[in-house]
Amino acid sequence: MHRRFIHLPGKMRGELRGRHEPPSFKYALWGFLSGTGSILAILAVTKIAGCSLLIGSFGASAVLLFGAAESPLAQPRNLIGGHLVSAAVAVVVVFMGGTGAYATALAVGIAIFLMCLTRTLHPPGGASSATPDPFSSFCRCSQAP
Repeated sequence: MHRRFIHLPGKMRGELRGRHEPPSFKYALWGFLSGTGSILAILAVTKIAGCSLLIGSFGASAVLLFGAAESPLAQPRNLIGGHLVSAAVAVVVVFMGGTGAYATALAVGIAIFLMCLTRTLHPPGGASSATPDPFSSFCRCSQAP
C-alpha cells in the first residue's frame, strides 16, 4: 500500500496519521448535542411549516459548525451566506433551466463562483445548489393557502 502513495503527486499524498490531537471528550460531546439539537430544530420548523425544509447539506454544515468550529469555512458569514447564495442560485437555475443533470452542474458551478466572489465559501452550500427539489417544494409550500 505504501508503494501506491509514493507515486502520487506531493499535494495528494497527505499523511496517514494527522499531527493534530484528537478532540477532547467534552468537545465531541458538545458536537453530538449541538448537531443533534440543530437538526431537531430544523425538523420542528419543518413540522410547523408543513413542508420539508431539511436537506443533506444541513447535516454537513452541522459537522463543520460543531465539529470543526475553528475552520474558516464554518464561520457564521460563510455558513449563512454560502447557503443563501447557493439556494438563490438553485432557485434561479430551476426556474430557468429545470432540474436536469446539466442544470444541476451549472448551479453548482455558479454557486462556487458567487461564493468565492462574496467571500462566503461554504462546501455544504455547493450541495444546497445541487439539490433543487427542496427549493421547488418550498415554492409549492409557500404558494399553498
